[in-house]
Amino acid sequence: MAWSLTLAPAAGGPQFLAIARAVMDDIRRGRLTPGQRLPGSRPLATQLGVHRNTVLAALAELEAQGWLVTQPARGTFVAEPLPDATLRPTRPGRSRAGFALPPLHPRAPEPPFPVRGRRQISLASGTPDPRLFPVDDLTRAWRRALRRGARELLAYGPPEGHPALRAALAEMVRTVRGVPATAEHVLVVRGSQMALDLCARVLVRPGDVVAVEALGYRPAWDALRLAGAELVAVPVDGDGLDVAALARLAGRRRVRAVYLTPHHQYPTTVTLTASRRMALAACARRHRLVVLEDDYDHEFHYDGRPVPPLAAADDDGNVVYLGTLSKVLAPGLRLGFVVAPVDVIERLAAVRAVMDRQGDRAMEAAVAELIDDGLLQRHIRRTRLLYLARRDALVGALRRHLAGVLDVDVPRGGISLWAPLRPDADVDVDRWLADAATAGVFVSPGRRYAFDGGEVPALRLVFAPSTPAELVHAVEVLARTLPARSRR
Repeated sequence: MAWSLTLAPAAGGPQFLAIARAVMDDIRRGRLTPGQRLPGSRPLATQLGVHRNTVLAALAELEAQGWLVTQPARGTFVAEPLPDATLRPTRPGRSRAGFALPPLHPRAPEPPFPVRGRRQISLASGTPDPRLFPVDDLTRAWRRALRRGARELLAYGPPEGHPALRAALAEMVRTVRGVPATAEHVLVVRGSQMALDLCARVLVRPGDVVAVEALGYRPAWDALRLAGAELVAVPVDGDGLDVAALARLAGRRRVRAVYLTPHHQYPTTVTLTASRRMALAACARRHRLVVLEDDYDHEFHYDGRPVPPLAAADDDGNVVYLGTLSKVLAPGLRLGFVVAPVDVIERLAAVRAVMDRQGDRAMEAAVAELIDDGLLQRHIRRTRLLYLARRDALVGALRRHLAGVLDVDVPRGGISLWAPLRPDADVDVDRWLADAATAGVFVSPGRRYAFDGGEVPALRLVFAPSTPAELVHAVEVLARTLPARSRR
């Protein structure tokens, strides 16, 4: 909305000063912000019903006091910085509600690392490289979709998602991942976090016990807690979730569901072994567990073929399969999906219709076209090769520079590496990572993924968003900032 100036009733004195005071008040209140362009003197004079010379005098007074600056051939702007460094809005918005708020179970989300400069590198951001995003392909598909069906795509649609994307995703998970599904088994959502939230709302009742991995994905835990679940952590080791421990828990207590990341365990990247997969299926069948399978990066497996999802062998209808296109394309698209029995999809869609109505139908139609035309799979093949090279570059740099501090196993898949500290390494991890951040390299400590918040002597290093050269530089910074007593 365009800014307009309102003058208070005249209280004596020159009119140009009244105009100047009104402009200053709008700057103080935040109605005008630093760098904002003001209307020209003629339209402002017309708006106020005064002579243009009166407005020019007011603007000159404001410029003399440092509130405004005039740029030739461009116009008049609010100054940056303002003359009063302690400016506050005269009527600020309230910072605290005037009513009682119920307790919020999840912790406030941790802010992202502030990567701004060219030499700042985040090994903590679990996102793909935005430089690889197929902008032109998606833009062309989006335009074609709108040209063909703007009236339909810009109207309300079914909460289950665009039919074309539901069908394309069903074919993708069926042919590529081995999950038997048709379009009616698929719900398209705004990212895997919405999928988690919907599943928690629909499948979990307040007070239900839900088992989660003791090292895992905190946003999933938060979604389950908001639904009223009591979370119980189950250990994770080199073979994935300890299914025997889960079975013992289910034998002692009534467990409603288990949430896990079996393909590339988050954050350790290990794959749930075949024997444990069979044991988990038997446990779910015996105790009628809901198995929430989060397959967040299925496409990125480098050594051999990917292990099929649990949902591929789910003959009992216990697995609800969660996927995302964030790691393949970009998180900003907010595209995820749920594959589940039809009655589950119907209930999820009913709740989704209340909280969000539907997704971005034009974007869903465009992405469906990318899948149908094979463009998405070509993009996946290309990025898989690039991420493989980046994984190897990171592993090589760590082994050259930090072999005495970190145990580095080559992950078979995923977009990150889990590096435990060597048992004989004497490292103040907090100091180390703080010094590295000061030098422009950001890394997540292991405790960020611990259910109990305790110390976990390991680092999670994400390689997907950075080039091999950037990864080598990041490791060199880590080696340089390592506390002196830890160097070998």
